[in-house]
Amino acid sequence: MPETLFGVSVTPARDVARVRELAVTADVGGLDLIGVQDHPYAAPMLDAFALIGHLLDHTERIRLFPDVANLPLRPPAMLARTAAALNLISGGRFELGIGAGGYWDAITTMGVPRRTTGEALRALEEAITIVRELWRPDHTVRFDGDHYRVSGTHGADPGSAPIQVWIGAQGPRGLELTGRVADGWAAPIPSYLPYERWKPANDLIDRTAGEHGRAPGAILRMAQVPGLIGAGLGATAGLRTGTAPLRAGADVWVAELTRLGTEQPFDAFVFWPQEETPDQIRRFAEDVAPRVKANLAGG
Repeated sequence: MPETLFGVSVTPARDVARVRELAVTADVGGLDLIGVQDHPYAAPMLDAFALIGHLLDHTERIRLFPDVANLPLRPPAMLARTAAALNLISGGRFELGIGAGGYWDAITTMGVPRRTTGEALRALEEAITIVRELWRPDHTVRFDGDHYRVSGTHGADPGSAPIQVWIGAQGPRGLELTGRVADGWAAPIPSYLPYERWKPANDLIDRTAGEHGRAPGAILRMAQVPGLIGAGLGATAGLRTGTAPLRAGADVWVAELTRLGTEQPFDAFVFWPQEETPDQIRRFAEDVAPRVKANLAGG
């Protein structure tokens, strides 16, 4: 059974010192992952990749990933170069979360054409092919797709630790793509994909992976859960149906995440704190993550 991973998502706010404090708290607290939201069209937010570079420089062991990279605004050849550089500089602590694009009204304000869902997913598959090819050093990449073209660009060394590609998918075609080509599924938060749709989504990834000769268990499954951790909050309905964040004490968080990891193939859990404070991250790192890990290891 693969090791269970635990992480936290942070907003790329312009208060860099505050975000850095959150990242250091997660690193010192023993968490495995930090996800940085990527909304290039939102002026109040910093560029996710620039911030990731800064946070990698101020942490020691934790891995960082865009949660998830906005492909329409990040051409795949440049995305590959940036990812390779971040991974090399950090000693292998970068992973690539990537999505086909969501907020098209905002995305198109930055000068890129709107894509249909089908076009966006075909572009995503082309992009993943290009990115992986460009992570092969001493390799010349030529690719002529419907959306992206690379003609004779040389691959670059991304460092000794391979970069994983985690897709943020929610529709059937995106989930099938995940099962066919991705290293992992970064499940969208429940406001985009309600809890009751997580199991059918995992089942579809499993089925598609098997149909293409892949081991479903080799695909990382990341549950991303927003909420608050604290005594006296009063447990919400849990993580079975709907879209509500989980606001409850640590015992309820442990029970719910353990259930998710037992009933479904989730082997990574990313906390989206509704209050982005060091205290919330410490509670997740100290009071929730170790107990869930022990429960799943004992199961």
